[in-house]
Amino acid sequence: MRRPLVVGNWKLNGSLAVNEARMQAIVGAEKDIHQIDIGLCLPYVYLFQAQQLLANTNIMWGSQNVSQFEQGAYTACVSADMVAEFGCQLAIVGHSERRHYSAENSAKAVIRIKRAVDAGITPIYCIGETQAEHAAGEAKKVLAAQLMALLDLDKISLEKIKSFGLVMAYEPVWAIGADQAATPELAQSMHAFIRDLLSKFDAEFAQKTRIIYGGSVTPENAKALFNMPDIDGGLVGRASLDAHAFSSICAAALNYQAPSN
Repeated sequence: MRRPLVVGNWKLNGSLAVNEARMQAIVGAEKDIHQIDIGLCLPYVYLFQAQQLLANTNIMWGSQNVSQFEQGAYTACVSADMVAEFGCQLAIVGHSERRHYSAENSAKAVIRIKRAVDAGITPIYCIGETQAEHAAGEAKKVLAAQLMALLDLDKISLEKIKSFGLVMAYEPVWAIGADQAATPELAQSMHAFIRDLLSKFDAEFAQKTRIIYGGSVTPENAKALFNMPDIDGGLVGRASLDAHAFSSICAAALNYQAPSN
């Protein structure tokens, strides 16, 4: 059975005081939830705070990116080994906002995946199409290209990733931060497509890999999304900044039952 996963992405938000209040509220609401995995991805500068406040809870913490470089003269970069020192278990890689604002591409993203796995961190690899690509009917072509970049890694790296594991996140760029998420049926069709692509690489790996949905997940639509057979949880942006809303989304995942292998 694939265990549901709900991850909050706080993006460029927070302060020491706000983070503490928000994390304490989430911990209080989630303390009795053991049937799903829950994570929070914070700005780098607050990872120490997450380590302090979330240790010995059921909630994982992670970074919103890691560098493709291990060390060296790369000003403002933060390596996977560095965030691992703060107990990070998750790292978002290839998020559409990074692709857009910082010109990060799939080739760079898959190197980051390798760096995360080498550091003992589970990467969350984000793939998805823009509004223009969606309107042109090219969504599956775009997803295939982004996923094939991962499968083009060297055999040793791929085998290590397969053994360690990763999370895929389908994030239709046109739905992120919008008032309308993808319909459950559309999201399911894209998740099934991603799983089918993975199965061509390794059928067992495809069935074990969690594919979560990111794109305006709310308490109102979470249950319908999570009830789809290939949607294994959510990557939650705006709603994760509200402890009550985020907890409601996590509660929706409690009713989810992924198909067995």
